[in-house]
Order: sequence, then C-alpha cells, then structure tokens
Amino acid sequence: MATVHLMDEEPPAGAATPVASGDGDSLARSPYDPMPHGAPEVGVGPWPGGRADWPREPRYDPELLEHGDRRNVVDRYRYWSLEAIRADLDTRRHSFHVAIENWQHDFNIGTIVRSANAFLAAEVHIVGNRRWNRRGAMVTDRYQHIRHHEDVPALAAYLHERGVRLLGIDNLPGSLHLETMALPRDVCFLFGQEGPGLSEQAREVCDGTFSIAQFGSTRSINASSAAAIAMHSWVVQHADLGADEAWRG
Repeated sequence: MATVHLMDEEPPAGAATPVASGDGDSLARSPYDPMPHGAPEVGVGPWPGGRADWPREPRYDPELLEHGDRRNVVDRYRYWSLEAIRADLDTRRHSFHVAIENWQHDFNIGTIVRSANAFLAAEVHIVGNRRWNRRGAMVTDRYQHIRHHEDVPALAAYLHERGVRLLGIDNLPGSLHLETMALPRDVCFLFGQEGPGLSEQAREVCDGTFSIAQFGSTRSINASSAAAIAMHSWVVQHADLGADEAWRG
C-alpha cells in the first residue's frame, strides 16, 4: 500500500525518488509537493520586447509591464492597473450584495469577500466591527466596493433605500429553502458569525431567511461555504451564463 506524506513532512529514508519517464532525469518535484503540475508561480513576466513594445493604452500599469504581473487575476487583466480592473468590473457587476456580521472578527469574512469577487457582487457590507480579517480575501477586496455599517438596522436602511431586499441565511424554523425558492434579482445575502449564526437583531430586521439543504449529521455548514452556495444560486438564476466572461480562467 502506498504511503502518503504530508506537505511539511520529510520523506522517510530510502523513499524512492520519481524519475521522468524516458530520459531518466529526476523530476523537479517530490510526490508530496502541493503543486505537482505546472509552473511553480502564477502570472507572467515582463512584457516581451521591452519598453519599445509596451502597449500604449492607459489601462496598462508601467510597473507591471516592466517587472511582470504575478497577481491572482484572470488573463484578461494581465498588466492592467488596479484602477482599470475595478472600472471594468463596475461596468458589469451583478445586482446582488453580500453582508457579514462582524462581532468577533470572524475568519470567514475574507473568504466570503473572495467569493463575492469571483461571482461579481455589487457590494460587500461589513456589519459591526470595522476591522476584519483580510487574510482569506487574497487581496480581492481591492477590487470590490466594501461598505461598513454600525449594525444591521443601518444596513437594512441603506439597502431598502435602494430597493434591495435583505435575506438572512440560517437554518431557522420557517426559513425558505434555497434550492426551491426564486431569488430576488436585487437582494443582499446576510451571513452571521460562525457558530451562533444570525444575531437576534438580524433575525428581526431581515425581510426573510432561507436555509440550505443538508443531509449529514452536522447542524450547519461553514459560513463561507454557505455564502458561496448562495451566490452561485443567484448566478444560476439571474446571471448571463452565455457571456464569455462567465467561463474564463
């Protein structure tokens, strides 16, 4: 039986070293390497040809053209400035919003922000503490419109002034089922803290709540996972899935 080694473990003495078929050279990566396929770095190097061949459009960033672009962005945005990317995203943002209660500096917030960027949310709202854990966002917060609200009533007032419904996600009695409900086009999904879920204040202010079907023994799924499921459900119902932008990598 094969033995699986964790990434941080040293291979045991005498462990076989894989070789490339055909030429007998040792492979550059060990079998427990987290990236066994492809280049070890993402992105592109400096623009080929040097300064004389640089594109002249204002959307390109001279620093990136000169030194390369290793950011976690789709190929269309290679060498584009941050401002140019945000401006382009603003022309096609979806009409759903995402809000997260932040009373305990929840580590899920960063991951939810990253998913909001992937599904192109209109805005992300942080409710409660202004400071939040950005680590999971992987810098995607720079491309999003992020707003802060002191409490859930302030969030609800902001949304209702703009005709946006506020729906909380929690497996509460009476919650609608995400899998069978028609999601509003103009909606904000509100997620509570990991563990306690939506606060009592949030439950009172929300225009409604829905839950996600589960079939195992756990009472709830991770908040960031629930957020991604909810956003994807909106995309399935309302987004233009025929556009090339939906399937680019």
